[in-house]
Amino acid sequence: MHFKLSEAIEVLSSTPAALQAFLSGLSEDWLKCNEGEGTWNVSEVVDHLIEGEKSNWIPRLESILYEGGSKPLPPFDRYAHLNEQLNPPIEQRLREFKALRMQNIDKIKALADPSLHLERTGIHPEFGEVKLSELLSTWVVHDLTHLSQIARVMANRYKADVGPWVEYLGILKK
Repeated sequence: MHFKLSEAIEVLSSTPAALQAFLSGLSEDWLKCNEGEGTWNVSEVVDHLIEGEKSNWIPRLESILYEGGSKPLPPFDRYAHLNEQLNPPIEQRLREFKALRMQNIDKIKALADPSLHLERTGIHPEFGEVKLSELLSTWVVHDLTHLSQIARVMANRYKADVGPWVEYLGILKK
């Protein structure tokens, strides 16, 4: 097992700045591009990350710590952000994500004492028994997955325009 809470916090803490650096100031054309029907655009990925900060990671972490296996982890609707009718500017959404993430990092740090047992378990509604370390590892990899997704979606916008260089651009071959 390679999981270390301090290293997880490093990545989780860096995601808001990565998103800010990558997306701030971009036109709607970049923010609304997607990979086809039924796929998320860049703005929707950010909205999904915000929803996760509100209703996924910390509620499930707290459920494992305080309720263990006595009842299933709270459900998370991965598509809830698609029901939102508001469409605030990306700068506002990036600020919201950063604020929520920093609050959640503070909560993790408050719990990160020697009594935090990373092997504690909860009951995931789909997967069954899961460890706290698995939930936290998933949070990190979830961030990295969506950072990669954003880059891939944006790169694909120019796929038809790069000509023969497509052979050297691995991101366009996925």
